Amino acid sequence: MTRTRDAQSASAGVVDPGDHVSQKPSLLRQPPAVWAVAFASMVAFMGIGLVGPILPTISEDLGATPTQTSLLFTSYLVITAVVMFFTSWLSSRIGTRTTMLLGLAVIVVAAIGCALATDINGIIAFRALWGLGNALFLSTALASIISASGGPAGHAVILYEAALGIGLAVGPLVGGMLGEFSWSVPFWGTATLMAVGFVAIVAIVRSPKPTAEQKAATTHTPISAPFKALRIRPVLILSIVAFFYNASFFVTLAYAPYPLGLSAIGIGMVMTGFGIGIAFMSVVVAPRLTHRFSPLRTLWVALIVFALTMVVTALSTSSLPVLIVCTILLGFEIGLLHTVLTEAVMESSDLPRPVASSAYSGVRFLGGAIGAPVGTSLADYTDGSPFLFAGATALVGALIVIVCQRVIARADQPVHETMVDEAETITVADD
Repeated sequence: MTRTRDAQSASAGVVDPGDHVSQKPSLLRQPPAVWAVAFASMVAFMGIGLVGPILPTISEDLGATPTQTSLLFTSYLVITAVVMFFTSWLSSRIGTRTTMLLGLAVIVVAAIGCALATDINGIIAFRALWGLGNALFLSTALASIISASGGPAGHAVILYEAALGIGLAVGPLVGGMLGEFSWSVPFWGTATLMAVGFVAIVAIVRSPKPTAEQKAATTHTPISAPFKALRIRPVLILSIVAFFYNASFFVTLAYAPYPLGLSAIGIGMVMTGFGIGIAFMSVVVAPRLTHRFSPLRTLWVALIVFALTMVVTALSTSSLPVLIVCTILLGFEIGLLHTVLTEAVMESSDLPRPVASSAYSGVRFLGGAIGAPVGTSLADYTDGSPFLFAGATALVGALIVIVCQRVIARADQPVHETMVDEAETITVADD
């Protein structure tokens, strides 16, 4: 890899690969710090999924329309997207661990605020604050897992995506169970779990003390770095693909609970199956498919299958069994797409991973922020219209990959790096 990435990786305080030469990297043999961050990541993703089962209850109790409740996702995602562009700049100055803890603290405050809100506008406002906390935490969580693991970056991505899937699986279940008491109780539950994650990271995750050589190699990430990253054509193209795909993804989260017409616990059970599918595909299937086939081929085929499933879902809103099966199936497809797309972006340039992640995440969350309210508002025409919209945006993403395949070909040729090279390029700061 480039010397720049080598120097920055060294500054991350990553363990010398020589210490691990005799050990075969293992996905499950990870230091406690990795599991602490993975747990907090899981709870952070629970915060996305737990809202789904209680959306109809919030609509009924607070007199909100489905479009208004979709703003619980939009306010969250808009702030997340904007802040994502600046997280690499911030973490390079105050440190990754401090940035994570700041994000967790903000999420705890936001969750408590949602629980105490008395109208839909109050919940929307605190969900925006929640988006700020999630951006600070999630933008540095993957970097921390890679750095702490000392193993292949691919393993860290799989663990991170597994945390995403489990969080999206457990979140709806928790939301559905606690939502049977009141729509505010799931927010109290999330605040409690996030506080546990905060304590775990404080107690277990330690920032390494940089040597004089590492301090000399340390550079602060310019605030313009993520925006300049989008000048790199493969990064820009794959980020645009993620924009359209995320628009589809968040239509599913924001709208699927309504045509299901189930109780909070019933919706929670269905969305739990959805999340289990994400976790299973991320950990078990995605690595095998990308090894057997090219990542880009896997990506565009999966996007087309995803779009077709959306069409079937749109045509089946009057059949509860088919709708349940399709919703769960979408989770399996999303798990594959999340992992393949994330790894493709990371391999598409020589950029330090925090910079590439900031640029990519900012664009993709904007897709979700726009897709959720636009798609949900189409329900005024037919119950299946939001799913048709989601299918169309996914198909656009697939066409972009196919048309631009030569430009983004590097994503099919990942560089086999050493453990230090693979470690997230985190700049060490005094915490």
